[in-house]
Amino acid sequence: MNMVYNTNRLWSDRFIPEIRNIVGSQLLQVAPDDLDQHNATDLLMLDARDVRVAARVRRPGYAARYPHQFTVRSRVPSGAETELSKIVNGHGDWMFYGHANPAQTAIESWKLIDLNAFRAGLIRLGTQKLLWGNKTNADGTRFTWFDTRSFPADPPLVLASSTMNY
Repeated sequence: MNMVYNTNRLWSDRFIPEIRNIVGSQLLQVAPDDLDQHNATDLLMLDARDVRVAARVRRPGYAARYPHQFTVRSRVPSGAETELSKIVNGHGDWMFYGHANPAQTAIESWKLIDLNAFRAGLIRLGTQKLLWGNKTNADGTRFTWFDTRSFPADPPLVLASSTMNY
């Protein structure tokens, strides 16, 4: 495996338990009274099928500078398929996009992005009408950023967020 990948994976995996708690809370909804009263059902899963969630956590300092943006890896030096390519090709249902706190011990803020709405926005508006751009890191990895405010309101791009300011 690639050393950069391993380093980044080890760093981001520390947040998996917290991400599971946040995303898991979005998958359950309170059952309607009829189901509660007749079927011993207090909570329902949001969807009967599996929901595949991409997860990305940014290092501290970016949340305040770019509160309406999310980034997706769009090129790696090895030439391997990237998250953006996988998402555009129809993979993934949701993306958890979080920012680490200054101590890098917890999630400071987060958004839960509907990847079907993301793909719909790309199809409907194309890259000419969406606010987006590219940023290349020193290691040759490129990230494409998107501004959540430039996507259509329907279907909603952001399903939930820590700030509800999307």
